[in-house]
Amino acid sequence: MNVKQIESARSYFPYLKKGIIYFNHASDSPISKEVKNAIVDFINSRSDDCDFDYKSFLKRAEETKQLLGEMLNCEADRIAFNENTSTGLNILAQGIKWKPDDIILLNDVEFPANVYPFLNLKKKGVKIEYIKSKNGIVTAEDVIESIKPNTRIVSISFVQFLSGYRVDLEKIGNVCREKNIILCVDAIQGLGAIRLDVTKTKIDFLSCGTQKWMMGIQGLSFIYITRELQDKIDTSPAGWLSVDDAWNLLDFNLKFKETAARYQPGTLNTVAIYALNAALKFFKQFGYDEIEKQVISNSKYFIKKLSELGYDSPLNNLNDKYLAGIVSVVGDKAGEIFSHLYQKKILCSERSGYLRFSPHFYNTINEIDKVVAELKIISNLSPGKS
Repeated sequence: MNVKQIESARSYFPYLKKGIIYFNHASDSPISKEVKNAIVDFINSRSDDCDFDYKSFLKRAEETKQLLGEMLNCEADRIAFNENTSTGLNILAQGIKWKPDDIILLNDVEFPANVYPFLNLKKKGVKIEYIKSKNGIVTAEDVIESIKPNTRIVSISFVQFLSGYRVDLEKIGNVCREKNIILCVDAIQGLGAIRLDVTKTKIDFLSCGTQKWMMGIQGLSFIYITRELQDKIDTSPAGWLSVDDAWNLLDFNLKFKETAARYQPGTLNTVAIYALNAALKFFKQFGYDEIEKQVISNSKYFIKKLSELGYDSPLNNLNDKYLAGIVSVVGDKAGEIFSHLYQKKILCSERSGYLRFSPHFYNTINEIDKVVAELKIISNLSPGKS
């Protein structure tokens, strides 16, 4: 991505004029002008004119699913909107007909959203097994080696929220498909920064919030589910919009929709869907492949500069295919460094002893250099080796 394109992308973010360096897209993204305009237009129509064209909204929602389908390489009817990542994962967890001693394979560095929906199943006799991470990383090989005959689901994050490690989902997917194991993916720390082909990787189920790298707003997520898996699980929960002919209001015929929309039981988050639609069109303007290249380029440069300062990232010396935007360092002084950077209007995160940076594609080398310069000033607080 050339300088002119990056400057164009930066023009959509007014906060940059205030000297803020925002390296916290792994938490929540700032709202672009395009997203803000979409939200304001909707609110104005409801406030000024009491106008809500529901048919127009439904068209926008379907268009948004089409855009997600293009991003994921799937049909739009395999996508359903929900409130958050956990809601989506609970659809899978509660929909499966479990057998005693079925194993769900997780790992010890998953974000809790990808743990508790499955941990809640222990009362049904389901076993939860955790893969032990090494240096904050769980590889595809670790996953494959941990599979047992009773393994029913492998659920894993596309990108690990602490270390920033991007797992090889295609390698896992091939083995899971061969062994008839459901592959479930929490994609929230990858989508928007990195491409993901659900067909190529043989993902059966995916859940993803839209407020992080996808640059939407909180309160909206989506799931992807294969038709084959949909046919094997219960539809839970059920609601008035889950069924065919939903507007025949007094028919009370519980005939579920054939599409993934059966997992949309009630009224959708209208504002957030308008916001996501605008965000996805913003991404398309610059190109998903170009965005990924820029995110990885930023990650490599940042890791190199941190290494030169003596900060050791879990991703040092790894191939590009394992990078995805998050760059972290580990140590007991992470909280102090975070506070110093915050005072300098450099926004990142401190999570469980990790100092986590997450610049997006429109962030620049110059911004990374400024962050590194501040880290150099406080190098006596170095978090040390991970």
